[in-house]
Amino acid sequence: MENKKMNLLMFSGEYDKAMAALILANSAREMDVDVTMFFAFWGLCLLREPEKVTMDNKTIHEKMLNSMTPKGAEDLPLSKMNFSGIGKEMMLEMIEDNKAPRLIDFLNGARKKGVKFCGCKLSMEIMGFTKEELIQELQVIDAKSYLKDALEADMQLFI
Repeated sequence: MENKKMNLLMFSGEYDKAMAALILANSAREMDVDVTMFFAFWGLCLLREPEKVTMDNKTIHEKMLNSMTPKGAEDLPLSKMNFSGIGKEMMLEMIEDNKAPRLIDFLNGARKKGVKFCGCKLSMEIMGFTKEELIQELQVIDAKSYLKDALEADMQLFI
């Protein structure tokens, strides 16, 4: 029997939504489901490598956006009750109290388990993100390539 396929379109750049997406991606891989995650606009912030973010060769607008957007998984805000970061700190303490993995752990797990990471070419161009600033596993593709993959999937999710 052919492997099942799941496709997640990650549009959100918020910690809790990214956590849900990566929990699903990791769980699916553990069930031998092929997983593709397509990151567009704010979802790309999850894949930024903080030490690789650069302002070199960027327009003034790209520099402004880059300085205001999260620089990686642990920099993402909560979707609700963030309260200037206080809500997120409470959430992180609750995660620690429950001995649960953090977002970065789920991201690294998905990378090790072979989740396919794709970034929207146009979103990256508009936001001024370069491939070199994002995780090394990222493949940059266009919307048509994403849709071809999604149309072959048994399950598609938009987060």
